[in-house]
Amino acid sequence: MEERFSITKHSPGERPPPVDESRVRAMRLVTRERLTSRGLTCVADDATLVVSELITNAIVHSGGRQIRLTLDVRDGVLRIRVHDGVPGPRPTAQCPEDDAENGRGLVLVQEIARSRQGAWGVSDDGATTWCELSLVAC
Repeated sequence: MEERFSITKHSPGERPPPVDESRVRAMRLVTRERLTSRGLTCVADDATLVVSELITNAIVHSGGRQIRLTLDVRDGVLRIRVHDGVPGPRPTAQCPEDDAENGRGLVLVQEIARSRQGAWGVSDDGATTWCELSLVAC
């Protein structure tokens, strides 16, 4: 499955307009529908959260104009890729201060991947963030 959508140009870190924020919800719904329709309900909650976090990061931090979400299943693994088309520094999972209201997204992705016997990472050019979730327990 592949979904593409355009976003409004804004500076990285600047709050995106509501229309772009609504894309996160739309991609969560698409992800859940596609997985459950293929009998992968067992991974739908975790995958939906991963998609939400990766799409949000791409919209907020990339400064790009288009996002591509790809989901595919091969060899017992669900692969989730979010491509923003903007090469740059590789994001890392960092623990924010206890009272911070954001900044936990990649830590959540990391923990979900770990709990699902998977992994996550960023392409060498920094334009694609990915996560793999094992389907062995499904």
